[in-house]
Amino acid sequence: MKLTILTENSAGGHFLAEHGLSYLIQFDGHTILFDTGPTDVFLKNARQLGIDLQKTVGLIVLSHGHWDHGNGLRHLHSKPLITHPAAFMKRYRKADGSSVGLALTRQHINKKYSLITSTTPYRISERLFFLGEIPRITDFEAQNTSFTDEFGDDDFVPDDSALAIVLKQKLIILSGCAHSGICNICEQAKQVTGVQSIDSVIGGFHLKHDDEQTQQTIRYFQNEKVRNLVPSHCTELPALAAFHVNFGTRQLKTGQILHFE
Repeated sequence: MKLTILTENSAGGHFLAEHGLSYLIQFDGHTILFDTGPTDVFLKNARQLGIDLQKTVGLIVLSHGHWDHGNGLRHLHSKPLITHPAAFMKRYRKADGSSVGLALTRQHINKKYSLITSTTPYRISERLFFLGEIPRITDFEAQNTSFTDEFGDDDFVPDDSALAIVLKQKLIILSGCAHSGICNICEQAKQVTGVQSIDSVIGGFHLKHDDEQTQQTIRYFQNEKVRNLVPSHCTELPALAAFHVNFGTRQLKTGQILHFE
């Protein structure tokens, strides 16, 4: 599997960076775009790598309906797009009432893309899975939210999902933001695929502090004997430092290419 980092919070080399996430996955003959970031930065970085996304991408997966993961959808068209049906709800920050939802409505998306929505797991290929809605089973994740929906109710981002790849009977898990809890996502990946061994977990872990949630997450990964952890995007510095101390993790940057064999 080849994973190319098109959008991340940190810049690598001569590549652009912004608050957002977009990964290009090449696996089992499929070329999949996982999230698009908030602008056209993912396209610009792809071009610098010699990649024409409009020509090469066969499928787009949207992890959830937040601006920093999906507003780049304005810059592509005519592709199959998989996401949870709740990705299109209106949503706002509690702090200041500003919108954190998608710029495009569901109606606009339907015109631009071949939309597939699913609350249940969706098998993209024999070894690649969209995990659908993530059950919230841990008692230390997804307990609080800084978002509300259009009705003023707490928005716990029910559409937050992820991808699971099975490679040599081990799991590679790609998370957009893990609002549902990165450990919950891993457990869902094990349940959906039937594979119990986790090799790699990459993407946003939605951990902000070196607090009890972060420490319980670290213990979970230690117990699971995960070989390769790459927390990024919405994982903030105190949590990143805790992961580095425990696992020797490195910062993910735009333009990087990761290979998994």
